[in-house]
Amino acid sequence: MCLRALVFAWTVLVLSAPVRSADKVLLDSTRPDESVRVEADQGATISRAGAADAARLLLRTPASKGWPGLRLVPKAGGWDLSAWSHVEVAVRNVGRQAIKVFVRVDNPGADGRNFCATESQSIGPGRSGTVRVPLTWCDGPMPDKPLFGMRGYPSAGGLDLARIVGVQVFVNKPSREYEWEVLSVKATGRGGPAPASKGGAFFPLIDTFGQYKHRDWPGKTHSPDDLQKRRSQEQAELDKQPGPSDWDRYGGWQGGPKLDATGFFRVQKHKGKWWLVDPEGRLFWSHGIDCVLAQDHTPIDERDAWFEDFPGRQGDLRAFLGGGWVLKGHYAGRQVKAYSFAAANLKRKYGDDWQEAAGQLAHRRLRSWGLNTVANWSNRDVARMRRTPYVATVNFKSRLLEGSSGYWGKFRDVFDESFPCELARRMEAERGQSAGDPWCMGYFVDNEIAWGNETSLALGALKSPSDQPAKKAFIDELRARYQTIDKLNAAWATKYASWQAMIDDTDPKVDATKAKADLEAFYTRTADRYFSVIRAAVKKVAPNQLYLGCRFAWVNPLAAQAGARHCDVVSYNLYRRSVADFKLPGGADVPLIIGEFHFGALDRGMFHTGLVPCKDQADRAAHYRDYVGGCMKHPAFVGCHWFKYQDEPTTGRTLDEENYQIGFIDVADTPYPETVQASREVGYKMYRERMGE
Repeated sequence: MCLRALVFAWTVLVLSAPVRSADKVLLDSTRPDESVRVEADQGATISRAGAADAARLLLRTPASKGWPGLRLVPKAGGWDLSAWSHVEVAVRNVGRQAIKVFVRVDNPGADGRNFCATESQSIGPGRSGTVRVPLTWCDGPMPDKPLFGMRGYPSAGGLDLARIVGVQVFVNKPSREYEWEVLSVKATGRGGPAPASKGGAFFPLIDTFGQYKHRDWPGKTHSPDDLQKRRSQEQAELDKQPGPSDWDRYGGWQGGPKLDATGFFRVQKHKGKWWLVDPEGRLFWSHGIDCVLAQDHTPIDERDAWFEDFPGRQGDLRAFLGGGWVLKGHYAGRQVKAYSFAAANLKRKYGDDWQEAAGQLAHRRLRSWGLNTVANWSNRDVARMRRTPYVATVNFKSRLLEGSSGYWGKFRDVFDESFPCELARRMEAERGQSAGDPWCMGYFVDNEIAWGNETSLALGALKSPSDQPAKKAFIDELRARYQTIDKLNAAWATKYASWQAMIDDTDPKVDATKAKADLEAFYTRTADRYFSVIRAAVKKVAPNQLYLGCRFAWVNPLAAQAGARHCDVVSYNLYRRSVADFKLPGGADVPLIIGEFHFGALDRGMFHTGLVPCKDQADRAAHYRDYVGGCMKHPAFVGCHWFKYQDEPTTGRTLDEENYQIGFIDVADTPYPETVQASREVGYKMYRERMGE
């Protein structure tokens, strides 16, 4: 965070909450304290509220692309908080909207990722809450300069507690103005001892296997001998537990009812629940895993000092040097050099034939682990071994809707001729490959695209250049409906001089409330065209395979309902702790599938938990059992797929800096036993559980 602080001349007043003598008060209003400054950041304003015996700081934070709030700064260099376990900030939300308050505790050099620890708490309107930031020692040497290119960092949650130089309390990129009060700021709880040894050089921080060097944990690989030892141990384990005894060769329920066999996967409702049916007519519930044997690379540019005994300089391990385009983060917009530690470790473990060996092993693992689907983003060669059912991934390029926006990019212009043409060309590539293959369940087309709200794509069309086909289609529709521009102006409260003026306008001032019916109508037309064109293209090449949708992440009811009208199975990526109560907007009775979910923890050497954090590996396993169990019992879901097979690189994947602990296996190909056991527990009994037996 870049701080341009407005420093308040402030006589600190009484805190409303009682303070125990063991606490260290960082903001104490019981008496003037010239040792602390209160700074208002990034447009926030601070005033005093309440009587002298119950005073608090009242903040007004504006809508912002930054992090407005306050910062407490000790004037005498810093605080030593090594005797305490937490920093606690008590907050009251005096506004009418829920607010998520963040608290960041800083070491020197803190930038929002390095040298700091951050926690947050959502607080409802009129309610109070306490944000607690754990104070834990960095368990290795502290970096002597900021790191980059990662989502999580080795110092996350770990600090030099003897050198705390500030506490920030803020809201993150708020979309509206908020009003809230800071009631107290203090260090509390009994802290643990400092690590026995915190010294030594921080760089290099990554060992030759791609693991964090300055920490140890169960399952860490320390030598090539460890790789071979674990290979033998796992072989014995897989021999002992080859997989569920009541599955057919596809992973369908051999011991369950026999339905019509078509030779391909299909969907059918059976006894009130949606199911997949495998090619042999057996009920099938898709318990799968994404990115099977799809090794990530991590950027190595600007990181010469980061890697110890770097394998990219070693004989045949140089083969795993590569490159890639970066979408987000430090390297955004650049083509960078990169390295795959994951692939290098497979070569070390399985030898020259590592690709075949690791591919065959992946199928054995999935079956043994109670998984029956090679899910999205997986290695195509592994899928085509035809030992485990798989889904196919279809991506293609076509003209974009320039006025739209989204996390992964703009939406497609479905009215441009490139949309059906490029899609048809891409689907033709599946002819003789996945198309017609009974092991292929069906096709995901696109992923987490920018559906926005119910008017976003219509407004995006209006914001686009005059030659945008979607814009022409929308204005032609409006012209047919209103006949004259004056009638449109009257309905929309706009002031266009002509239809051409509307076509030329790329910054329309449209009242979305007055234009709502027209905007939503065009949005629905766009969504229907998107799904119907894709369905037709899929069925033309692969009439016997399923169209599995676009893997909704950010979606609204209009888009979801359009998907339900055209997809064989509607897909969602649902990163949450439970889907037991999930409902499709609009209430359509259609089959659903989860394309991605995961949980992660920081107890095995990684720096980021992923999107749904857990305390440790045991907690991660418990969450897995609960999530899949709830999904399995839901009448609409026909499966769920974990993202992903292997942890992301410790120092961030090339695409977008993600370095999440979200694998069934780590970077050195070692399975996480807790997660594997949880998968077996739900997978081996999933058919009887789903049937309620």
